Amino acid sequence: MGRHTRALRPAQDQEVAAELNDASDDLAKALYQEFGGSLMAFALRLTGHDRQWAEDVVQETLIKAWRNADKLDRRPEMLRAWLFTVARRIVIDGWRSRSVRPQELEEIESDAITVSDESDRTLAAMIVYEALQGLSPEQREAIQQTYLRDRTVNEVAATLGVPPGTVKSRIHHAVRALRRALRERG
Repeated sequence: MGRHTRALRPAQDQEVAAELNDASDDLAKALYQEFGGSLMAFALRLTGHDRQWAEDVVQETLIKAWRNADKLDRRPEMLRAWLFTVARRIVIDGWRSRSVRPQELEEIESDAITVSDESDRTLAAMIVYEALQGLSPEQREAIQQTYLRDRTVNEVAATLGVPPGTVKSRIHHAVRALRRALRERG
């Protein structure tokens, strides 16, 4: 009888292992349904709103829960605390490894490297200057005050002695005219 029991033992072990895996899979699904949203929000805050990293943290947390399914306390408040602690530790480990690891740089093709040349910038400035000359003096003043001197509409209105709506209208029409003029110039 001892031999017969030993012969059946590996098959029984496989059945028990299969049942445990099914139970672990069910636990992982249940954990994701119950805590996935709040865990994702938590991970997003911890990762500085890096969505991809946060998704990785949630996934890794659930994998750890799946691997430790037989050891987990199944009370909801305990599961939540365990999951959030694991997620926090994963993020801390990530921050530590990022601070130690050198920054990865993309390889740049030599054809893509351009040498800075002021002629392009000068040409662009000349084209914009010519386009500005096509505006009415009022429109040009409104553009210069708001865009070039970084003033608010109310500040420009007070300086020019006109209502803010007039300044907005001048800016609107000036921008449309500039777009047309710049399109024509390529």
